[in-house]
Amino acid sequence: MSTSSVIWIIVVVVVVVVIVALLVWTARNKRNERRHLEAEAIRKDVADSSFEVGQREARAKESEAKARMVQAEADAKAAEASALQQHAAQHRRDVASSKDELNEKRDQADTIDPATPNPEKPQPKNE
Repeated sequence: MSTSSVIWIIVVVVVVVVIVALLVWTARNKRNERRHLEAEAIRKDVADSSFEVGQREARAKESEAKARMVQAEADAKAAEASALQQHAAQHRRDVASSKDELNEKRDQADTIDPATPNPEKPQPKNE
């Protein structure tokens, strides 16, 4: 083989290596650009989804606040009902006590009044 043939072979090998390197470099750049665009699309989706998640979180917090408010109202109503029940029970006790006093006074009046019929002693007969 002559020197010029060897030189041509080396030149061809170098050119092929350079072409392959350029193809690999171009393919890598295109892949990187495609990945970059894909990543940007994902980031945009995340930003959109973050807004929606934020809105749902706000609705959840609002619902929790309403639930706490309704629970507080229910607790207040329960406390009011309990107080009214105690008040009613006190009234019932007062009424029962008053009725007992009235019955005792009625019995006392019946005992004092000679005109009141008493089943324990015989009634005088009018002739």
